Amino acid sequence: MAAARRLTWLDVFTSTPLAGNGLAVIHDADALDAATMLRVARETAQSETSFVQSPTVDGADYRNRIFTMVDEIPFAGHPSLGVAVAMANAEGRREARYLQQTGAGVQPVEVELAGDLARASMLQEPPIFGDALEPAPVLGALGLGPADAHAELPVQPVSTGIFHLMVPVRDAVALERARPNLLRVQALEEQTATMVIYLFVPGEDGEPVRARGFFAERDHVLEDPATGSAAGPLCAYLHQHTGATETSVRQGVEMGRASRLDTAIVGDRVQVAGDCVIVLEGELRV
Repeated sequence: MAAARRLTWLDVFTSTPLAGNGLAVIHDADALDAATMLRVARETAQSETSFVQSPTVDGADYRNRIFTMVDEIPFAGHPSLGVAVAMANAEGRREARYLQQTGAGVQPVEVELAGDLARASMLQEPPIFGDALEPAPVLGALGLGPADAHAELPVQPVSTGIFHLMVPVRDAVALERARPNLLRVQALEEQTATMVIYLFVPGEDGEPVRARGFFAERDHVLEDPATGSAAGPLCAYLHQHTGATETSVRQGVEMGRASRLDTAIVGDRVQVAGDCVIVLEGELRV
């Protein structure tokens, strides 16, 4: 008989159900092998599905294994916040602080929970900056032209746990016009060893940054409604190039799944925070 494991389904980086970025969390997953976890991720059909296992490094409270519908990835933002909320809810806690193990290291995550609503924050890894790229080929992969480039900010890979490509554009019109080409996006991600192409318009006068995140998956390009592992690098990037120490990011608007990601520089790391809402509790029987 198949074992029953707790399943928590959340929307992350939003306080509104059916917005933000959806996440399925499978608890007590020690007995599941990688092949089974991948099959479950394909069953949930979310951008990522998380599996909570016992930690394998000293000091960590749990291990968060994160799967897309294609393979396992070392780190991601909304699964990190969502898993911590799911853990706190399962333990009946209103406040919690965890040390989470991922393939990128051990990250502190804090949670405040009130019913089905929560606020979570995490410290990502210290930023690593890649070399700046020529904007035109990158913009071309997104269906944009050289005139859409930002006048001052560079195109650059940045990681706070996993590399994403920061692509500033001149205005919201360019952001909304983006139409990525599968083959060119695939080639660009391979060339730069990045996972997500993070297109953004810097905010002015305290306004949030507007962003869209694209990544190639099998035979199409997916748009991500909220990319916490890219919002962290974006914060580090803006700090490096403009001196900004905190920023909020609006993402997912064009998809009808509006998200808000709040970021700040904390010492040598970036803190990424957001609201979460639990939309389903059940059992997975595999």
